[in-house]
Amino acid sequence: MATIPITKRGAEKLKEELHRLKTVDRPAVINAIAEARAQGDLSENAEYDAAKDRQGFIEGRIAEVEGKLSAAQIIDPSTVDAGGRVVFGATVDLEDEDSGAKVTYQIVGEDEADLKLGLVNISSPIARALIGKEEGDTAEVQAPGGVRRFEIVAVRYV
Repeated sequence: MATIPITKRGAEKLKEELHRLKTVDRPAVINAIAEARAQGDLSENAEYDAAKDRQGFIEGRIAEVEGKLSAAQIIDPSTVDAGGRVVFGATVDLEDEDSGAKVTYQIVGEDEADLKLGLVNISSPIARALIGKEEGDTAEVQAPGGVRRFEIVAVRYV
């Protein structure tokens, strides 16, 4: 299996989710199944069916998170020295050349991406346009509204 890049913070979030799934959600659904079984006839027991569905979801998510963690290549952005180039984990300050709007993005793994927090997926169009560029370079991003040009103001590894 190919390795999946993930930041240290992203790996911690996945580990926390896995811990919660195993120690809180799994026991809760097991109790719900036991309570539903105690009610008698399972063929017409909606609570039992719902609890079994929830159990299937939880077990699937546990397997998915364990798989992602086993294939993860954990990268700590603060230890990266890319000589000012934009790489995975870098935090990039950009200025839109048309509007002058300033934005800051950190390039992260797929599971960590959250545009509202300024975390963009490594495989997104903007991240692909930025990778390898340096401070002062211009990146052209194919957006739904047409090509947008961003000047790279600063590149940080935090």
